[in-house]
Amino acid sequence: MSAELTLGAEEELHLIDLDSGRLSAKAPRLLPKLPADRFGAELQRTTIETNTPVVRTLDDLRRVIVDLRSELTTAIAPAGVTIAAAGTAPRSEYADFELTSGGRYGRMQEQYRMLVDEQLICGLQVHVGVSDRDLAVQIAQRVAPVLPALLALSASSPFWNGQDTGYSSFRSIIWQRWPSAGSFGRVRDAAEYDAMLDDLIASGVIADKKMAYFDVRPSSHAPTLELRVCDATPIVDDAVLIAGLFRAAVRKAEKAVDSGAEWRPRSEPLHRAAMWQAARSGLSGQLLGLGQHPERLPAETAVRQLVSRLRPELEELGDWATVAALAEDTLARGNSTDRQRTAYAERGELDDVVAAVVEDTAGTPSGRDDHPTVTIPSYRVRAGDEAVGPGARPRPAFRQLAAFFRGWDAEATIERCAARDAWTREHEVGFVVDGGVQAFGCDLVPRTISAYEWRQLAAGLGQRARAIELFLRDAYGPRRIVSDGAMDEHQFVGADGWDPAATRLPEDAVRASVMGFDLVRNEFGGWRVLEDNVRSPSGVAYGIALRELMDDVVPDAPRPEHLLDPHGVVDRLRHTLRTNASAVTGEPDPVIALVTDGPAAGAWFEHRRLADGAGLRLLAGSDLDVRDGHVVEARTGDVLHGLYLRIDRDVSALAAEHAPDLGARVLDVAAAGGVHLANAPGNALVDDKAMYVNVPDLIWYYLDEKPLLDAVPTYRTSIDGERLSVLDRVGELVTKPVDGEGGRDVLIGPSASAPEVAERRRAIAADPDRWVGQEVVQLSSHPTIGPAGLDPRHVDLRAFVYVTGTGPDDTHLADVALTRVAPEGSMVVNSSRGGGAKDTWITGTAGER
Repeated sequence: MSAELTLGAEEELHLIDLDSGRLSAKAPRLLPKLPADRFGAELQRTTIETNTPVVRTLDDLRRVIVDLRSELTTAIAPAGVTIAAAGTAPRSEYADFELTSGGRYGRMQEQYRMLVDEQLICGLQVHVGVSDRDLAVQIAQRVAPVLPALLALSASSPFWNGQDTGYSSFRSIIWQRWPSAGSFGRVRDAAEYDAMLDDLIASGVIADKKMAYFDVRPSSHAPTLELRVCDATPIVDDAVLIAGLFRAAVRKAEKAVDSGAEWRPRSEPLHRAAMWQAARSGLSGQLLGLGQHPERLPAETAVRQLVSRLRPELEELGDWATVAALAEDTLARGNSTDRQRTAYAERGELDDVVAAVVEDTAGTPSGRDDHPTVTIPSYRVRAGDEAVGPGARPRPAFRQLAAFFRGWDAEATIERCAARDAWTREHEVGFVVDGGVQAFGCDLVPRTISAYEWRQLAAGLGQRARAIELFLRDAYGPRRIVSDGAMDEHQFVGADGWDPAATRLPEDAVRASVMGFDLVRNEFGGWRVLEDNVRSPSGVAYGIALRELMDDVVPDAPRPEHLLDPHGVVDRLRHTLRTNASAVTGEPDPVIALVTDGPAAGAWFEHRRLADGAGLRLLAGSDLDVRDGHVVEARTGDVLHGLYLRIDRDVSALAAEHAPDLGARVLDVAAAGGVHLANAPGNALVDDKAMYVNVPDLIWYYLDEKPLLDAVPTYRTSIDGERLSVLDRVGELVTKPVDGEGGRDVLIGPSASAPEVAERRRAIAADPDRWVGQEVVQLSSHPTIGPAGLDPRHVDLRAFVYVTGTGPDDTHLADVALTRVAPEGSMVVNSSRGGGAKDTWITGTAGER
């Protein structure tokens, strides 16, 4: 008997309180007033399920879903409740669960305990008419390869218990905990399937056939094959798309069964892996292709591959034009998870996410009418692009800028870029490399960071800075961390960057007045600390210069509201240095000098700019002397109470014609409390890439707090077990020297040649203490502009924290940051490796400067 291939759907819908945005447990009060043939109860009191009638076309399915949602919304509005079609309600918490009354549900809660209590989830079930149960069982097994793509299209549950889970469909992760979820394995026919169900029931693990929560199953209550893997979808057309693809997959499998075509199923572990990958990444990462063996594909490629494979069946069913168009629409706007994360990124408010989901649920079949008509033609969209989303549509924070830069033709772009280059030459902005000044590469498309994100970074980097400062004082002082057994002395004493002279400095002196942190974003927008720069971080003056350049060259670019002014950082630097110098020397009006290597210094531009802006004396080592127990300016004899060290060597190496042992004498004064050394000797200990691994433990030890910012997983090749893992995976990891800077000797395994990988293996094996391995983080990207228009480049961020002590109020994130831009095709952003930079627009709130 042939399959009927009719369509139907069941939608589980969250009830949302209109005032609070939280789940509402009013289903038992509302359902008696609703037609029982169209609306039903679910396990939790916060959900109502809708049941469509049987239809034959996708247009009819769309219509009945819209009608049911509208009917339900109207009926429950007087109770102050609305609906949200999503895998999880964004503001749901464990405490929101309330069990629907009834013996069956009560028994389930008694048996499954927490597994029931966490079922604050909603799914979409699609039914395709297949009344022949033998045929249905065989089809159910053959359609398994298409399920990951359908799950990815439906993904709408990134938030759970008040936080972003890192998953696109966390509902499916929760759902898979049921003992009868997933694939039911290989069975020959309906009789064998039923015998398997009988055995499950007899085992006592499930209570009845309704609890066969398989990915695809012959329905327990209708003559259909039922798809159960998908999240509930706020946008109706996403549900219609999934139904069209599933029906076509059923038809394709039916034809294969009828023809006796050979079937080689994927292994069960690989199927589970493919489903997990879809739940993790949704449409923003990779999916496994349709073959028997894994082929990792960009999600949009995998979706298009599926649509193409099913084209004959879609055309046979009359669905080709509809499904092809809906697939491109979904890929263009993103799934609900993409849209929810975009809503959250604006202000960091879950209420905004709830509002977006509710509006999509109640909107037109294609969702809210908020999609910008402006796109960026030929823009190469990447997962994790900060400014441009699926379909080359600008994200909300970038829409005005996208429209602005789209108004530039090639001639206008060349003219502005020429003005930029003239500006940097006129203002002598650049880096000194090998004795010559290297031009400062600047992109004219600014990067925007929201006030919410900046508050997150302020808290996380302030925490990290406090722990590092406490560690430096302890490591060069009493070493309590060793006596408490939290760290072995050999892990830092004698490590790269260790300076015995630093043990002589006053125990309570601030050692790292200025810290720099390199951060990257992953594909979901989460920030990760990539490196710590404590010895002598540079970049602040370049961040200021970038704003001045933008103000002069692109004054007409639309600025966001409450844009923070980076110039305030010089006041912050002056205050920090004076505060720390006064604390050490007791001088109420200290004199501070920035000590430089002069015009040969790599960041000579910055040294001059900061000294001038912060009112610091700009001195070379030869300009210093020690007289009567004080460090003085040799020419004037003026006493210096603080030295901001921006030299490329240890302070002990300072020498002058009039004082060959100048460095040792300066250290004597510092040890006696006569001068404060800002960014003291020995701070390079923390710049060591191997020490980076320990910073989360330092936060736990010194602050007894959970780290607020994640680090990139890093392996120390000095440890036997980790070294073996790195040697096996050099081609998959980033490997770098522990003392590296400027991108020197960094090898990105996936981009490296076989000879480069082999050579790095030899280098690590020969000197394991010198290297670390890190997991590859796919840096986020941001548009840059050239004569051909906007194009993405990978970016990172260097942020700066100013430290005046170890308390919660003693660290301050400066309102300036340096966004560094990698060359085309590269993930290395350092200027010495061809990288550039762009202005970073940090937004504040009303009242902030």
